[in-house]
Amino acid sequence: MTNFTLQTLETLATRALANAGANADMARTTARALADADAQGMASHGVTRVLQYAAHLRNGRAYGNAVPQVIHAKGGAALVDAGGGLAFPACALAVDEAIARARASGVAFAGVTNSHHFGVAAYHLQRVAAAQLVGLAFGNSPSAMPAAGGRTPLFGTNPIAAVFPRRDAAPLSIDLSLSEVARGKVAVAAKEGQPIPLGWALDRDGQPTTDAKAALAGSMLAVGGAKGAMLALIVELLVTSLTGAALGFEATSFFVDEGNRPRLGQAFVVVDPGALAGIDVYFERVETLVSAMLADDGVRLPGDRRRALAAEAAAHGVDVPDAVAAALQKLASG
Repeated sequence: MTNFTLQTLETLATRALANAGANADMARTTARALADADAQGMASHGVTRVLQYAAHLRNGRAYGNAVPQVIHAKGGAALVDAGGGLAFPACALAVDEAIARARASGVAFAGVTNSHHFGVAAYHLQRVAAAQLVGLAFGNSPSAMPAAGGRTPLFGTNPIAAVFPRRDAAPLSIDLSLSEVARGKVAVAAKEGQPIPLGWALDRDGQPTTDAKAALAGSMLAVGGAKGAMLALIVELLVTSLTGAALGFEATSFFVDEGNRPRLGQAFVVVDPGALAGIDVYFERVETLVSAMLADDGVRLPGDRRRALAAEAAAHGVDVPDAVAAALQKLASG
């Protein structure tokens, strides 16, 4: 393993993406999000993705000069076109729009279309919590899971995130994909030649497998069986039917260098508690529930582990696999 400070990791990722064709804002915004994922212990969504993104930029799967724009807006709703670029600048614009519109209208929905992989869903909600607003994030991805009762991959792993601010404590930050495990973890296992646990995925013939490469060629299993598949359907519709984005099965896998521009969708819902029962009632209800949860030994509040890891990374840096580190440094050097 190679250890990097977070600043060095972000700088290398920024240079690597710029060298691959990303404009300055896209490179910087993306690198910051990926370094943050590594800091929080989510290596599958960290700088290992720079290699993937750089290949997509070079091969035209992502447009490096894209500048996101608000293309439709009405009241508490806005739609951002990512322009075929990497997702992070467009998601930042959408979140800013959602915060501003929730302040004005009480609630807002900001969609993103013509987008790409948006990393850790909860990352995009950090500014929402800082504004003392409640936030939800959704996104689709290239097909990886079948519909309930089927075996043909149609839905992505379609993550969901939520953030609930607290008055004098760190927010509750919930982040989950709707597959039994994030597909990025299977990709890491495949890259390292490691097996995966039974129950994570099926091979291309619909049979359970522990072979990570066979799993990538097959399909992921939904968390909770049919219920998870139904939740994936909800996310798929939220981020495509309302934004015009591509369905998961219309997008080429992220894990190949060549293919189409995925044109995926994301959506952010922001709610101002002051527009409903009021901020004081909101905080009282949240703290009453948190107290009840913590009354049981062993309960860990969502987001606490990631924050602890981020603090450790800020102090001691992040360990990156040597092969990823070497590839990142090579891309950064031009």
